[in-house]
Amino acid sequence: MKPSAALDRINPSPTLAITTRVMELKRAGVDVIGLGAGEPDFDTPDFVKDAAIQAIRDGRTKYTNVDGTPELKEAIVAKFARDNNLTYTPQQISVNVGGKHTLFNALVASLDAGDEVIVPAPYWVSYPDVVQFAGATPVIVPAGAEFGYKLTPAMLEAAITPRTKWLILNSPSNPTGAAYTVDELRALGEVLERHPHVWIFADDMYEHIVYDDFRFATIAEVCPSLYERTLTVNGCSKAYAMTGWRIGFAAGAPWLIKAMAKLQSQSTSNPCSIAQAAAVAALNGDQSFLKERAAAFQKRRDLVVRMLNDAEGIDCPMPEGAFYVYPGVAGVIGRTTPGGKTIESDSDFVGYLLDDAKVAAVQGVAFGLSPAMRISYATSEAILTEACRRIQAACAALR
Repeated sequence: MKPSAALDRINPSPTLAITTRVMELKRAGVDVIGLGAGEPDFDTPDFVKDAAIQAIRDGRTKYTNVDGTPELKEAIVAKFARDNNLTYTPQQISVNVGGKHTLFNALVASLDAGDEVIVPAPYWVSYPDVVQFAGATPVIVPAGAEFGYKLTPAMLEAAITPRTKWLILNSPSNPTGAAYTVDELRALGEVLERHPHVWIFADDMYEHIVYDDFRFATIAEVCPSLYERTLTVNGCSKAYAMTGWRIGFAAGAPWLIKAMAKLQSQSTSNPCSIAQAAAVAALNGDQSFLKERAAAFQKRRDLVVRMLNDAEGIDCPMPEGAFYVYPGVAGVIGRTTPGGKTIESDSDFVGYLLDDAKVAAVQGVAFGLSPAMRISYATSEAILTEACRRIQAACAALR
């Protein structure tokens, strides 16, 4: 027996591979700084943990509706109305085992062989792989630093064909932190209005982590004409520091929500009942801590951007949101390490950083745009300062 053809179409997550490698090195006693994981270092808020504990004590440990409890769906409906000016009913809500599961369900439930999905690059590593698993074709559209790492209307227009089924739009972005303004979303919406066969997967997972008075908006809010064919996706992982609780959710057309539930009924079944109770508390509770945490992330962003731009050969743009930077590393390509190895790619460079500087980042090739690297600044200022100091020293040692 051998792996299925569908499995052969995908690769293991490179970001998870880096995280696993860092854990192994730390267990071996190596003083390594991991900046590869997309995970807040803040703890889950106490009122959310208390709700989970109470749910356990109340015996809420049984199966739930396959795609979310009524209480959680109502909380999600209220969240979209409060934060995004979007009106949904519980029948338009899907609750999944994290945002990656939402992506998987939506694409596998809607794609056929020959379909195309537009994926702007740099992209989150799972987008093209899930498209390929579903038997469709990812159409990668490079949007480099010269475009602010954002898709332009001209790029979008050129990428659409009669086979296009979805556009994946992630704002703020993993891996770049780039976020689309209201005007930029409206301009993309004008293109999409001319192509009614194209649906929009709006990944808003980093909605609450934005900086410098940036106003977050989602495309169905900005372009009401696209509401019927937009799946608005979010979750609890990033803003509420609930990565391990595994709760993602989406709102969209009832037929698509039903199709996703059908698929989920034969895979994971319902998300964890206790995690769902915690998510209700997170979404319905005091939201004031979100701004406090975003302010802390902004200080970290400013520190990392400044220190990386002081490193020889690195060019780090200033992101609008999320907790990543995506610096270009073209300036180190072709140079030689102290050990005599030539840096020929961003993979070589992040390998050099891990081996010599004991700092773990993720190579840009994993996100579809090179030469660059992704660094997560979801850790303390002290750790970030030391990591950036090591990167500066490693760059200075190149010849």
